[in-house]
Amino acid sequence: MTRRRRLGILAICCTSLFIVFIDNTIVNVALPSIGRDFHTTLPDLKWIVDGYTLVLASLFMLSGSTADRLGRRRVFMVGLALFVLGSLACSLAPSLTWLVTFRMLQAIGGSMLNPVAMSIIRNTFDDERERARAIGIWGAVTGIALALGPILGGLLVQSVGWRSIFWVNIPIGVGAFILTGAYIPESRALTPRRLDPIGQLLVTLILASTTYAIIEGPGLGWSSREILGLFVVAAVGLAALVPYELHRHDALVEVHFFKSVPFSGATLIAVAAFFAFGGFLFLNTLYLQDTRGLSALAAGLDTLPMAGAMALFSSLSGRLVARFGARPSLMLAGMAMGVGSYLLTSLSPTTSFTHLFVAYVIFGVGFGTVNAPITNTAVSGMPASQAGVASAIASTSRQIGQTLGVGIVGSAIAVGLSGNNLARHFATMTHQDWWLLSACGGLVLLLGFVSTSTWALGTAYRTSLRMDVAGESPALTGAP
Repeated sequence: MTRRRRLGILAICCTSLFIVFIDNTIVNVALPSIGRDFHTTLPDLKWIVDGYTLVLASLFMLSGSTADRLGRRRVFMVGLALFVLGSLACSLAPSLTWLVTFRMLQAIGGSMLNPVAMSIIRNTFDDERERARAIGIWGAVTGIALALGPILGGLLVQSVGWRSIFWVNIPIGVGAFILTGAYIPESRALTPRRLDPIGQLLVTLILASTTYAIIEGPGLGWSSREILGLFVVAAVGLAALVPYELHRHDALVEVHFFKSVPFSGATLIAVAAFFAFGGFLFLNTLYLQDTRGLSALAAGLDTLPMAGAMALFSSLSGRLVARFGARPSLMLAGMAMGVGSYLLTSLSPTTSFTHLFVAYVIFGVGFGTVNAPITNTAVSGMPASQAGVASAIASTSRQIGQTLGVGIVGSAIAVGLSGNNLARHFATMTHQDWWLLSACGGLVLLLGFVSTSTWALGTAYRTSLRMDVAGESPALTGAP
């Protein structure tokens, strides 16, 4: 395969990544407008975001293993078609219930895109350094998509209306579908994996019960029978999932992967980083529009410093990972995310926009830096036959983090906030949330140091050899 063809395949895969991630952030800017149109409460608005990310998180691993078995290009094209149809349906939703339902349809398609695209990239780029650069570009596109979402969303909501935010996906998705059929060759794992329906059921049960309990906890009461029952269900599901998957040959969740410290570290870093990002974006969207009274467009433009920092450092981080390994990027990411969130722990309705500018830029530097080392660490050291599952677990951890971030920070401020009360007291009520997001940055810093140590890389190599069922040579990158 020529270098030009490999780069073309990378561009097509990045297109799918772009529409999935821009959809994450573009919707956040539209939440106040959607809330006014459908007369919804804060917990209802959280379901617009979390219903989408919950389905993504639940199905990523199934989609990754299914693509390894049935064909990556085939599953990728099905995902593009479902995502486009779901986007069209969202733009026509007559009520909040239908909007959440169509968002879930979008997510079913989206679950077939990112992990499958990463698997295609892993199998297209055999050279270790070339693959690291490709993953760096992948991470840069993630940052650009997440950064452009608020700006593009604000512009569309202000000029056309919130329904227009879903139109963006349609031409891009159709173009990617056509190019995929024309240029991406079909590929499968050398050792096909069987379906794991029990594992899939348990994963969905754990994520759904936890998310529902977090979102509805403030309204029903944390000590209510319903909420406690949901947490018990999640705990029992987790207790059943681990031993079941350990003894299954073709497990949906490869528990053995977690014997690799870099892989486990990358998974936890992804949860912490996207927890912080999901909470950061959710809080700022409501603060700028409901507390400061900005329009959707003005709110999107106010986050431009964060968007620019994310886009720039996503690209730089990929080069840093290719040249120096994952540690420098993870150290910078943890420190910047922690400091950026800390600067907002004293947020008030009159906080200067200069102060916000500094906090946004610093946080954008941190989050823009974190994506490339997460992805590289997750798939490095894993044989190509396991690429779909490994990248799917990494993608799942991102969505779990974002789902929990929106759910937890939203739940912390949901009680007693409505109407004028929301505008008057929102900023003060978020202080504890900013401390929590700052702690997430500290966790990224700590895990980044530990997971890139020589000892940690040794566990990755040994795990890779055990998982190398197809006789492929493991590729170990990410050394400090």
